[in-house]
Amino acid sequence: MTDVNNPASANHPACTLTILMPVRNEGVNLRIMLKMLRVLVEVSHEVVVVHDTPHDDSLDVVSELSSDQPVRAVHNKLGPGVVNAIRVGVEAATGRYVLIFAADEVGPVLAIEDMLALMDQGCEFVSCTRYAHGGRRLGGSVIGRVLSRAANRLFHWMAGSVLTDCTTGIKMFRRDQFETLQLESRPVGWAVAFEMAIKAQLEGFVLGEVPIISIDRLYGGKSTFQVGPWTIEYLRWFIWGLRQLKIKHRDKGTVLIRVPQSTAVGGKATR
Repeated sequence: MTDVNNPASANHPACTLTILMPVRNEGVNLRIMLKMLRVLVEVSHEVVVVHDTPHDDSLDVVSELSSDQPVRAVHNKLGPGVVNAIRVGVEAATGRYVLIFAADEVGPVLAIEDMLALMDQGCEFVSCTRYAHGGRRLGGSVIGRVLSRAANRLFHWMAGSVLTDCTTGIKMFRRDQFETLQLESRPVGWAVAFEMAIKAQLEGFVLGEVPIISIDRLYGGKSTFQVGPWTIEYLRWFIWGLRQLKIKHRDKGTVLIRVPQSTAVGGKATR
């Protein structure tokens, strides 16, 4: 197991895709996820597992792997939270594209190929969607599911968001454009994913969307979802994004949609 903080390390040459997974004691899920990724991801890739503490049980899984597997652990020293894990992970990444991925979600693995196809077609930011084009969300907290669906539908309608599921944590983007987003989220849940989706639209990135069937915590573990803190932080970005998209972007934008086993099509939306 290697703790890497230098993306230019000669031991980790550049590849097509960096799969970045923030973890907090996700040993069980991580072991299953790495097996799936090894079989299903055909492009040259690396998996960067970002952990907050040196005692995270995910590290045991990484240490068990043979040295020829493109998996490495990176210690997040910026402070706890997904937003800091993403900053550290992107800095350590060598891939041309970076995919933010949750270790406890199985369904999105099948969407990676379609997300890559959209990136190769010119997209600069691709988000999965659980609420359009056949996507669905299963499992997890009932309150979390209701709030997520309602918030995304309202934001899509009120703000004119091109993306139909801004809050999903499954995002892919070009590594060299990451700094453009200038992340400001507090380290509360996955609110940073909401911020990224809003700012990608404000920056005029070429956008793409792939539907997924998201199954939360199929293999167990404890969710960190907390109604109060999460709702406050997500509401902050909802209001900010509503104002910014309404005021600054009244032009029509295009999002490329790729449904699994089909070709990409252009979808028009107002923003």
